Amino acid sequence: YRKYAGTAPVHLLFALRQAIDLLHEEGLENAFRRHALLGEATRRAVGVWSEGQVLGFNVAEPHERSNTVTTVTMTTGHDPAVLQRYCKEKCGVVLGTGIGDLSGQAFRIAHMGHVNAPMLLGTLGVIEVGLNALKIPHGKGGLEAAVSYLGEQVAV
Repeated sequence: YRKYAGTAPVHLLFALRQAIDLLHEEGLENAFRRHALLGEATRRAVGVWSEGQVLGFNVAEPHERSNTVTTVTMTTGHDPAVLQRYCKEKCGVVLGTGIGDLSGQAFRIAHMGHVNAPMLLGTLGVIEVGLNALKIPHGKGGLEAAVSYLGEQVAV
């Protein structure tokens, strides 16, 4: 049988094994808590930024928002690709794009998987730098809101 010959993706199996080992080492409950903390920190930042009337949440109901990714919408007249390009080219941070109906109208901030607080805070900081540099109207202090939340929630 030679119709679909090729090398099996063995490297993906090794990567999966490593990911499972990391989860077991951290503990599932700890991983779920980390995702919840990082998700809420992101939502706190976006909540502040949305005061500028340009950025907003894709999911209107706060209790329905995900701990895996936050989709941030931008109103007409503001292209998320401009912010994404700035973040990537000037700061080396890649933001996800809007998917489906949100293509060209939103960007995504991931906060699940192999992500920790310094990674997320760096991403939020880069977004805030981009918002300032590009003069995109936004509420001031989104990064500070995320930092404050994490400082309150993560005990000594």
